[in-house]
Amino acid sequence: MTDTISLSVRRLVEHVFRSGSLDSGFRAASALAEGTKAHQKLQSKYGERDRKEVYLSAEVGCGDLLFAVDGRCDGLLIGENGETTIEEIKSTVRDIASMTEDGTPEVHWAQAYFYAYMYSVENGVDRLRVRLTYVQVDTEEVRQFEREMTKAELEAYVLGVIEAYAPYARMLAGNRRVRHESIAGLEFPFAAYREGQRKLAGAVYKTIGERRKLFARAPTGIGKTVSTLFPAIKAIGTGKLEQLFYLTARTITRTAAEDTLALMAERGLGMRSVTITAKEKICFQDEVDCRPESCPYANGYYDRINEAILDLLGSETLIRRETIEKYARKHAVCPFEMSLDAAYGADAVICDYNYIFDPRVSLKRLMGEQKKRTVLLVDEAHNLVDRAREMYSAVLEKREFLELEREFKGISPQLHAAAKAVNKWFVELKKRAGGEPLVSKEVPEGLLELVEEFAARAERELAGGGPGAGSERLLNAYFAAAAWIRTGKLYDERYVAYAEFERNEVRLKMFCLDPSNLLAQMGKGFLAHVFFSATLSPLNYYMDMLGAGEEDYSVTLGSPFAKEQWEVEIVSLSTRYADRDRTKERLTAALLDFAGRRRGNYLVFFPSYEYMNGMYEEFASRAGDGWQTLLQTPDMAEEERERFLDRFDAANEGTLIGFAVMGGIFSEGIDLTGDRLNGVAVVGVGMPQLGLERNLIRGHFDERGMSGFDYAYVYPGINKVLQAGGRLIRTERDRGRLMLVDDRYLQPKYARLLPEEWRG
Repeated sequence: MTDTISLSVRRLVEHVFRSGSLDSGFRAASALAEGTKAHQKLQSKYGERDRKEVYLSAEVGCGDLLFAVDGRCDGLLIGENGETTIEEIKSTVRDIASMTEDGTPEVHWAQAYFYAYMYSVENGVDRLRVRLTYVQVDTEEVRQFEREMTKAELEAYVLGVIEAYAPYARMLAGNRRVRHESIAGLEFPFAAYREGQRKLAGAVYKTIGERRKLFARAPTGIGKTVSTLFPAIKAIGTGKLEQLFYLTARTITRTAAEDTLALMAERGLGMRSVTITAKEKICFQDEVDCRPESCPYANGYYDRINEAILDLLGSETLIRRETIEKYARKHAVCPFEMSLDAAYGADAVICDYNYIFDPRVSLKRLMGEQKKRTVLLVDEAHNLVDRAREMYSAVLEKREFLELEREFKGISPQLHAAAKAVNKWFVELKKRAGGEPLVSKEVPEGLLELVEEFAARAERELAGGGPGAGSERLLNAYFAAAAWIRTGKLYDERYVAYAEFERNEVRLKMFCLDPSNLLAQMGKGFLAHVFFSATLSPLNYYMDMLGAGEEDYSVTLGSPFAKEQWEVEIVSLSTRYADRDRTKERLTAALLDFAGRRRGNYLVFFPSYEYMNGMYEEFASRAGDGWQTLLQTPDMAEEERERFLDRFDAANEGTLIGFAVMGGIFSEGIDLTGDRLNGVAVVGVGMPQLGLERNLIRGHFDERGMSGFDYAYVYPGINKVLQAGGRLIRTERDRGRLMLVDDRYLQPKYARLLPEEWRG
């Protein structure tokens, strides 16, 4: 039996020649689009017979494997005497004057050799030239190296690279056979479908088959995780898919996906899943410092990673954080980078939204062909709207450039001058504004060019090992500048720029008002998308904000819980900011009455820490003895969160009341079933605090004839209410009391946004 492996030349050689694939000097330049400009400028000088971006392909056998390899070479040059030259162009910020042929990365020659081999096979050419052309992006200096190769020499080289890749390909092919065989016999992992589960699973399977987007409002209790994973896995088994990404915003929903895959593994599923954990959490060092001289796991990483990945993917199926850490220590490699490399060979990847939608950290090596065979399952999709706004926004602060100007004075004249120019621009902006906030629909004039110059100087300093190579401030400023440049290229009518001033500081932000178009662009190329949440309400709003097209699907499922499980009451008092002092005593009395009627465990959610803290003091002063209280604090460590939740014990003899904030860590994704939670009070309608950004969002949608106030305040607020109240009933056996505190809940506009089971 022969397995056919289809992959691009770039993907193949980058896997085999790891040490050259991430050469920072070469790749960083192209990241700022300078590499593309350099390519185009050289190609514009080609003669009439020359061709650029030539598609080439070939099939190469290796034992039981057949490799179908393809790609585009930068240049196919035909000389006067008919001699053929294959040109591979690379751009860099490094000084190339002293570059030698022996110092050129092997991965670059490998790409060129593959293109030359494919051309020789297609056209029957026995001898041709292979040229590497390097362009310095700042000076446009060009340096070329050329080798003459025979078809036989190229064939031997290509076979050698293929043989080096073959063990990895053979392992993937074997894993794929096991996967397909196991999926064929896989049954739904529960005795029966809950109400709504079969409908959701069917909608997901149909969406994948028709290559669409699905927006699913699926209430708590349906079992959204298994209802999306199971049909996606079945689609893999029938050949509709090759890979799935399960995207989450929180650790607890990530764990639910891992546990669901583990449950199916117990029933025979043989799939490889990889969970990607944030670098800051999984790093083995006390402080994250990825320079080879500072981290033994980064030093020599590419010399050891191929063997490590073969070991990991060949031995494990459910690859969670602890599994990654185990194998990373065994092979002395960076656990974070290892998880990324493992993800490309996995069947299922569980990770944060940003690995797909954020241009700063997305999985760049996820090739187009792989995307076309991949589905995105986006859990708790209501969180993606505001997350996306931040992903596609960028901030610069004057202080950073002033400090860099001082740091590099007399050390690096060019970098000093570049930082000084940006700082000067900020000083002049502050003078023009007179200290008042500035808002503009246009990209800040002149700043983008100055930041591009700074980024180029900073990149050369960091990549070239100069005096500033180890400067953390320079590195952070470089990343901020790169984000600014990237965002500047995205800037359109969906953006606004605003500046704020405080003493000597200037903070300038390009703010994404509507991320829908960019979410659609970043998700482009994937076979299908499934956005789901218990609180994707109102559905039309979220479809608009998450980039739905006219042909995409939506489904709304009813709650699997009976209305009788809820005991709902509305307390009509104002929680508006101006009225809070006036209604404080009435609210305290309402909370004491609510939790005092029946012994148990209660959660009270507030729209802000300030409001919560003030009410906590008032409540504690009046509650007296016999009450146990808990208070959420900002930036709680993981152990503190666990202690907070552990206090909600069904065996508690007294009454426990926990104070928490809507939209926080305790208002989403936690399950306190049975008598661990007897009641929830939601204070206010969850509206975000009035502020500049929210008002800018409001104005943007008002101008487009939409309800700006609803888009900026009401809908995001009600979502937080639904999430907080949704903590109460988690299973068919739960019973509980829900108190909604605000006079606006009696208004039709707000009442119709509440779930049916919450209405009287």
